[in-house]
Amino acid sequence: MVGLRRKILRIWRHLRESDEPMMADADIFTEYRPLLFSIAYRMLGSVADAEDIVQDTFLRWHALPTNEAVESPRAYLSTIVTRLCINHMHSARVQREMYVGPWLPEPLVTEHVPSVADTIEQRESLSVAFLLVLESLAPVERAVFLLRDVFDYEYAEIARIVEKSEANCRQMARRAREHIAQHQSRFTVPREISERLTQRFIAACLGGDMPGLLALLREDSVAVTDGGGKVTAARNRIYGADHIARAVLGVLKKLPQGMTYHAAEINGQPGFIWTLDEEPQGAIVLDIVEDHIHAVYLVVNPDKLRNL
Repeated sequence: MVGLRRKILRIWRHLRESDEPMMADADIFTEYRPLLFSIAYRMLGSVADAEDIVQDTFLRWHALPTNEAVESPRAYLSTIVTRLCINHMHSARVQREMYVGPWLPEPLVTEHVPSVADTIEQRESLSVAFLLVLESLAPVERAVFLLRDVFDYEYAEIARIVEKSEANCRQMARRAREHIAQHQSRFTVPREISERLTQRFIAACLGGDMPGLLALLREDSVAVTDGGGKVTAARNRIYGADHIARAVLGVLKKLPQGMTYHAAEINGQPGFIWTLDEEPQGAIVLDIVEDHIHAVYLVVNPDKLRNL
């Protein structure tokens, strides 16, 4: 990975020092880079893997013969990044099946990259719950759904990208919508309510306030912790206000002295990150429904915290 990143840097330096046509190619890629990352992250649920896929896409874009005209850079680059993601998902399936404990997507601090959530559909598709539902879709089916329903590609474009017929793509998109509708409810919570509940949750956590946490949770609330086998974490989902409150306070009590806590917008949702000596140690994302916290997602796998 380090070697790939160094190669990317060398190419970018070369482009900056080169003639105008090559610089134009670099400008084109820069223009579409946020879109490419947005597609890759939703496909893979990993910031690190998405960045690698985008960099690989750039290498392929740069390797194009100068005399080869590309009618639509957006379509060309989208095709490369989508196919690379599909291939990556097939090869990573075995690793995912061997994952220790619950798997959660790698946290993405969306307030730092607003371009990944330009529309309501894009914002909703970043939520942890939504990404978890996407995990149950086959790679090509996931690509078709995202390209159509989140990024508004035409079926003709999608068919060329995934190398399927338009009719097949329409069928896959319909099946995906039905599946997601069965497993993902859509709730719109006013921002002031979301912020108020988040502040109360953080205050209760830091103050060890068990009654305060119980007041924010319900018996149908759930907590999911992702340690990836790298650090201690619950191997199963935790249900019920009492069990969740005890689990969250138990984790925070074991943290060493000197931790710093930061409220943050993570995957378009409220949450907070705790750090030690400026190094992220964990992240909590809250799924708020109506007037209570429906789900608590806790990521402590160090491999998923590096990009924070």
